[in-house]
Parts: sequence; C-alpha cells; structure tokens
Amino acid sequence: MPGTAPDPRWLSRPEPLTLTAADGRPVRGLYYRPAHPGYVGPPGTSPPLIVVCHGGPTAQFLAEYRPGVRYWTSRGFAVLELNQRGSSGYGRAYRAALDGRWGLADVADCVDAARTLAACGKADAQRMVLRGGSAGGFTVLATLAASDVFAAGISYFGIGDLRQLREHTHKFEQHALDLLIGPWPEAEGEYRRRSPLERCAAITAPVLFLHGRRDAVVPVEQSSLMAERLTARGIPCDLVLFDEEGHGFGRQETIVTALEAELAFVGKALGLEPPPS
Repeated sequence: MPGTAPDPRWLSRPEPLTLTAADGRPVRGLYYRPAHPGYVGPPGTSPPLIVVCHGGPTAQFLAEYRPGVRYWTSRGFAVLELNQRGSSGYGRAYRAALDGRWGLADVADCVDAARTLAACGKADAQRMVLRGGSAGGFTVLATLAASDVFAAGISYFGIGDLRQLREHTHKFEQHALDLLIGPWPEAEGEYRRRSPLERCAAITAPVLFLHGRRDAVVPVEQSSLMAERLTARGIPCDLVLFDEEGHGFGRQETIVTALEAELAFVGKALGLEPPPS
C-alpha cells in the first residue's frame, strides 16, 4: 500500500564500483546483487547480469531507489548501472572522454565492464544482457554490433541512425552531435560508420525494441527499421510499440507491459525458466 516501506529482504543495496579495464582505465558503475527472501542461486554459480546504459549520454546513475532495478534483482538477476565514459560526476576529464568518441568509448566500457564482472564471479559470462534507453539504446545497439559479449540487447526508443537523428530531432540537442561525433557535414562518413543501422550485419544477438509512436525526439522509424533488417537476417527480434507514448514512458500500464515483455524476452534469450508469480 502507498507509504509502506518495502521489506528490506527484497532490496539490493548499490555497491559503487570502479572497475579496471584491460588498458588500465577506470570504468564506473553501481552493482546490485540478486535479492529474494525465498530463493537463492545454485551454489557455485554466478547470476545472470543486466548491464544498464543511461541516456543523455552524459547523465549519471546515482545510488538512489529505483523500482526497475529491484524488478530484476528480485528475480535472480544482478544489475550493473554503468556510468560509462562521458558520465557526469567523476570530473571533467571523465566527462570529456566521450567527446568525439560516442559509439566507441562507451561501447568499450560496456564490454570491459561485463567481462570484468564475469571474471571476478559477479556475473555469468554466458548470460549477460545490455539494456538502455534513448542515447543508452544507441550504446546498446552499437555494442551488439561491435562485440559478442552480450547474449541479448534491449533498446528503449534507441538511436539506430545518427544521420536521421540529426535531421529529425529537436533543436535543443541537434548540435550536441557536433561534439559527440564530429562537425556536420565534414564528419558525415563517421556518422554513417557509427550508426547501428549501417552495421546490422554484425549483430547476432537477439534484440528487443520498445518505442512510443509519438516520439518526437527519436522517431519510431529508428527502431522499426532496425527490427526489420535484423528480422530479415533471421536474428530473433521483437518490436513492441505504444500508441500513446512519446520519448520516455509515463503511463503505468505501459511501464508494466514493457517490463513484462523484457522479462519474457530475456528468459527466452537466456534459456531461463520463468520465475514464480
């Protein structure tokens, strides 16, 4: 009921991590262990992992209560909220490390963070999923095109075509791409090379796309065209569209439907039995 504090046995506490990548650079994030009062994983095993990329792409995950994280941890998953290079809150150099390298530096951080967690026993290397929305969705798709580390990807209203984004997004963020990718039109070739839509042939993992039909920031065609091309290649792919949603989901029924679609998709992709009701 409203105002009632949740049972702490269901709550996984955030563990701030600074992981060391292969080249020695730091990768930041918040790690959440699975938490359920009635169930634990089999002895000697590591949990499946959900790595979450924030939007922006220069936002930051803070150590605060988010029901969406506990949705996964209460179902046996570990969660890493990744503050990849470009994130705010770690100093100017860390923030500026994404300038000109969006779709490269963030991708490397996703891969290195997942591999590091698997190597230290905090995640099952065969059952890792990458999840993100908007700019985070772009990082998800770009990472799947660059690496086979993740067994599946989930893109909420993510960016597939950077050139289309530049043409159709709102003016407030349009020229942020000059800093993150390069000046237009001089860097048009780089926009093409980093666009997941141009690299669909390299994606082999199943992908779930969720998008609102009223999205005026990242048009719904960004997801539908990606899904169309992946499906044509035989890649398992689901596209879930919401008629009344824009950029970011606000309706309770939408959020519930989307999470249930995610859980069903992830369970199928990872070969996991559905959890008890």
